[in-house]
Amino acid sequence: MTETIRTRTSPAGSGPHSPGTSGISPKGLKGGQLGLLAVVVLGISTIAPAYTLTSALGPTVNEAGLQLPVIFLIGFIPMILVSLAYRELNADSPDSGTTFTWVTKAFGPWVGWMGGWGLLAANIIVLSNLAGVAVDFFYLFLSQLTGSPELAELSANKALNVLTCFVFVALAVWVSYRGLHTTKLVQYSLVGFQLLVLGLFVGMAFANWSSSETAIPFSWEWFDVTRIETFGQIAAGISLSIFVYWGWDVCLTVNEETSNGRKTSGLAGTLTALIVLAIYLLVSIATMMFAGVGDTGNGLNNTEIHENIFTALASPIMGPFAILMSLAVLSSSAASLQSTFMSPSRSMLAMGFYGALPAPFGRVSRKFATPGFATVAAGIMSAGFYAVMHVLSENVLNDTILALGLMICFYYGLTALACAWYFRHSVFDSLRHFVLRLVCPVLGGVGLFVVFLQTAVDSWAPEFGSGSEIFGVGLVFVLGVGILASGAAVMLIMARVRPGFFRGETLKRDTPALVVPE
Repeated sequence: MTETIRTRTSPAGSGPHSPGTSGISPKGLKGGQLGLLAVVVLGISTIAPAYTLTSALGPTVNEAGLQLPVIFLIGFIPMILVSLAYRELNADSPDSGTTFTWVTKAFGPWVGWMGGWGLLAANIIVLSNLAGVAVDFFYLFLSQLTGSPELAELSANKALNVLTCFVFVALAVWVSYRGLHTTKLVQYSLVGFQLLVLGLFVGMAFANWSSSETAIPFSWEWFDVTRIETFGQIAAGISLSIFVYWGWDVCLTVNEETSNGRKTSGLAGTLTALIVLAIYLLVSIATMMFAGVGDTGNGLNNTEIHENIFTALASPIMGPFAILMSLAVLSSSAASLQSTFMSPSRSMLAMGFYGALPAPFGRVSRKFATPGFATVAAGIMSAGFYAVMHVLSENVLNDTILALGLMICFYYGLTALACAWYFRHSVFDSLRHFVLRLVCPVLGGVGLFVVFLQTAVDSWAPEFGSGSEIFGVGLVFVLGVGILASGAAVMLIMARVRPGFFRGETLKRDTPALVVPE
């Protein structure tokens, strides 16, 4: 690795460079590297539509049945409300720490630290998940390319699977370490390719749906939420659908490196969420029409195909072009694996900068102006988490998706409520402030915490998720709530090791933004 430098460990007000210039921020990040299009592409890459859909369509249909489209719409509502809260906070204090920084300003260092931990935990979970899907589709692609079915079975070899995962993580860390210029070159090509293949998949599914034995005709009843029987189903379905939207907040994480990051990053996050909603509705409707929701064959309720829906449906829908879908999911997961490192690395950089983590996390690469130490640390943690999960879980993908939903609800909801509290003195200044700084954040935040609590209660049962358990407690609960509890333990340790942050000495409500407004 290249030589690193340590940024200041205590902020000193506004930095000398605005986000619209190519100067270096107080944290050592290089400004002005990304425009609106680049940030939106980065957001779509992190969400990874091809990867998230093949992972989440099955489990979500299992919870919501024919109401899959309306669940995606319901899950989108808190996402768009929270994204508006993020825009308001970013416009006031553009900072790469996002949730950590903003929640600390609103609720103080203890709650802020836990918000930052929730963000980090969500990213570590999804990074391991992304690596796992990349491994599966890597060997599937090799199998299809060479005509050797036995190659696809190599992913079932746990030792080889974990070793291949480590290689993918190492490559993603290397690209991320080299900075946003390298990242942009990778993301433009991979995101463009996966969107083209998804468009081809949707077009061919609509064109050929009536030829499928399990096909069902389109119905507007799929958008009728009253047909879902219990609130638990709604909560679980929303928790899963939240997983498929998660990742747009990376647009805010790179605010210090974006041209006019005070405005551009927030707008990019909202645009990303809207674009992804359109993609998901089209793909889900086309897939349901072609495959149906039965529990045999290509039916979306067939648990044997839940881990990789597109593996089962690509050949029936796309015929000789099926290999493109395997390559699209592989490129989607690989691209997201790389771009997702943006969020935890920059969050840990901010936590190190403000003294909430050990000083090495506040270091940046002298050559690439990236959070070098934090990027490598995120890679090691995600690879280790994947290896452990492969031993504990009978269904790694499903359990980690459900646990991820808990993490997302926690830190997104906390950020939304922080927005309402932080701006509490200005919410009645105008109608705009009332809606964007109070109504939207409160509705979004409360909604997400309701889903968090319901899912946490349900996940105590071992049968929730894959059926894996530890001492009679469901693995999803152990992962979701247990990770938050471990965060509290780490926080207590950090409070003794680096007490300045927890005494409110390094980051307060009135700490100036680190970049000068445009």
